[in-house]
Amino acid sequence: MILRINPRTDILAVIDVQNDFLPGGALGVKGGDQIIPVINHLLSHRFARSFATQDWHPENHISFAENHSNAKPYDEITVPYGPQILWPTHAVKNTWGAELSSKLQQQYFSQVFRKGSNENIDSYSAFFENDKKTSTGLIDWLKKLEIQRIFFTGLAEDICVVSSAKDAFDNNFKTYIIQDATKPVNEDDAKKRKEELLELGVKYINSYDLAL
Repeated sequence: MILRINPRTDILAVIDVQNDFLPGGALGVKGGDQIIPVINHLLSHRFARSFATQDWHPENHISFAENHSNAKPYDEITVPYGPQILWPTHAVKNTWGAELSSKLQQQYFSQVFRKGSNENIDSYSAFFENDKKTSTGLIDWLKKLEIQRIFFTGLAEDICVVSSAKDAFDNNFKTYIIQDATKPVNEDDAKKRKEELLELGVKYINSYDLAL
């Protein structure tokens, strides 16, 4: 079934397609580079509006395992806003790892929203830091544009993409995840989150299902 894109009220979201999340990066997603041609086609041939997000962490970020004594990557600690997975150091601001991929057709982005800049709060969603209170400013921007539907792509499907999609749905946007334009870190986690989001009302489609 073909879904028609409305160039005025639909927007493409490109989540964290940064060097550190691509193969060879500090937190590289297997096959993450394979989605870039799909995203570029959507940017250049399908959507009139788009935005990107970018992890932009300080060196002393709370999520980095190296900033906690006797901790290692993928340990879990408790912080004021809840459980926090500790990650390898990644997407440090003003470094190569934090840059959006040079293979992305970035000229199509209307805006780039940076997240995770507060040293004491991690951030997965494009909309809010992980305290679920600190806004990135994305909601207000989308409302000013009168956006109704958001189509999500990027990395990683089971973490930042699904977190962004849930917040979009919770804030009354019609929400879609483009399956062939995202890749997960963990396939099982992605399947579990997909079931949860489908139950809420988030829709999953493929890029070839979209037309102008």
